[in-house]
Amino acid sequence: MENYQIISNQVEQFKRLKEDVTRVMMMYQFALNELETKIEILKEEFQLLHDYNPIEHTKSRVKAFDSIIGKIQRKGLPFSIESIRHGIKDIAGIRITCSFISDIYHIQEMLEKHFDVEIYESKDYIKNPKPNGYRSLHLIAGVPVVMTTGREMVCVEIQIRTIAMDFWASLEHKIFYKYNEAVPAHLIRELKQAADAANVLDQQMERLHKEITIIKEKQSHDEQDEFTKLILSRVGQSNLKLPPIIEQELQSDQDNESK
Repeated sequence: MENYQIISNQVEQFKRLKEDVTRVMMMYQFALNELETKIEILKEEFQLLHDYNPIEHTKSRVKAFDSIIGKIQRKGLPFSIESIRHGIKDIAGIRITCSFISDIYHIQEMLEKHFDVEIYESKDYIKNPKPNGYRSLHLIAGVPVVMTTGREMVCVEIQIRTIAMDFWASLEHKIFYKYNEAVPAHLIRELKQAADAANVLDQQMERLHKEITIIKEKQSHDEQDEFTKLILSRVGQSNLKLPPIIEQELQSDQDNESK
């Protein structure tokens, strides 16, 4: 009878643990879903209002449970839900790839100010690259998730990088995986040179982007001036009287143009 009770208690503990683990893993997936929805809103808003999308693509993942257990063991943490939630910050991760370096910081600002996301940690490997040349912006963010048990802030690792940074990091990872991390010294030097070349490309594309933006803004301003002239000519021909506030705005545009 005593053995039966021990086994019964162990089975009950296992069931509770399984339920707790399932709930925690769901929370991380829901946090990613929530963040991806916010990013999709950001993309659509930029496209509609600014005719420009700073985000090329995104990729997300939740660590497999066996990987989580392995990381807990390597860190020497006890196996518990608390260890999983507070000891490991990258269970849920999302990578955002942008066209230009300025987009990276713009997206960071949008996430911090307007998307109900709390930034706990920030590591800027763009301004301060790793010795091997790796560049990216890493954020540890708290994303709100509503469960039946209440509102939870769930940690998500966010990596934001340019296409060039992502291309280099992907190839560097494949090379290290092929050599089981025992990469010959001359390849490490070449990888660093490739990272520097990718950064030169990013800087050049950033300058081109800024110049094109200035040209585009000037063209847009010129088009508005033409529209103002057209409205004034139509009003003059028809003897219509516009509301004072509109007349003041149109007159202001004309005065600015004549300066």
